[in-house]
Amino acid sequence: MTHTTTTRRTLLAAAAATVLALGPAACGSGGAGGTNGMDHAAAPSATATGHDMAGMSHGPDGSTSGMDGMPGTGGAAADGLAAEQGGYRLDGALSGGEYRFTVTGPDGRALTSYRPEQTKEMHFYAIRSDLSGFRHLHPVMSPDGTWTAPLADLPPGDWRMYASFVPGAGSGAGTGLVLSRTAAVPGQAVPVPLPAAAASTTADGYTVTVAGAPKAGAAGALTVTVSKDGQPVTDLQPYLETYAHLTAFHAGDQAFAHLHPEAKAAEGTGGGPTLAFHAELPKAGDWRLFLQFQTGGTLHTAALTLNVAA
Repeated sequence: MTHTTTTRRTLLAAAAATVLALGPAACGSGGAGGTNGMDHAAAPSATATGHDMAGMSHGPDGSTSGMDGMPGTGGAAADGLAAEQGGYRLDGALSGGEYRFTVTGPDGRALTSYRPEQTKEMHFYAIRSDLSGFRHLHPVMSPDGTWTAPLADLPPGDWRMYASFVPGAGSGAGTGLVLSRTAAVPGQAVPVPLPAAAASTTADGYTVTVAGAPKAGAAGALTVTVSKDGQPVTDLQPYLETYAHLTAFHAGDQAFAHLHPEAKAAEGTGGGPTLAFHAELPKAGDWRLFLQFQTGGTLHTAALTLNVAA
């Protein structure tokens, strides 16, 4: 073997090692710049219920929102379909009208330290497989790290349970994560067809109109306008630091996205009628949007279908 050949092989080996070292970082970083919206699912993971087929994802979620720590946009695991991410794992079971779950940290212990995100340490979502049922709760944690979400009124069918949180300890401290598993509610499930895409919907006498044409995997903007009896609504009350909370779920696989408000609510003043949201939906197709807003101390939930182009 000549000296030139040996040198060439040494250089090629070094280059290959460099590519391998950089591979996971290319799938998703833990910083605020993860905006590619790509899904890098690998082998299916086992679940507590036996129904979850979500793949493992590389690296923690990188939020692009100006409101620190918010999960749900950017990064490789932004769709929320993994039960494990960045060393954190969700385990839970549905029984007796409650979903009891824990988040295990990189050290193998139940996580008990969380950073508040939009005033809450845990945002819990339950969505039926046909997107006809929706719950957004803020469960209570026991000292041992077990969370309990009351779900006594869920209609029969297959559901996915999401835990959205910001760890206060461990290697992912300060990084927003969304983990999920599936659970089955016994009984005769009657599928509900997904409503067609529409620009507006009504809830409790309020009309909610959404404007914007986001594209899959690209950052964009959605504008929401709230009216009642043909008049603009300007008395929206602060709810979770904003005047409205907006989440979206993808038809077919139930991928999750949290559409972040562009501004926080100002105490002592009413909000509306127009609200701006940062939207980054990682997949094309139909998404079911759930807008929650508060007036007169009452929380309203409006839902509509949005089609996202490729």
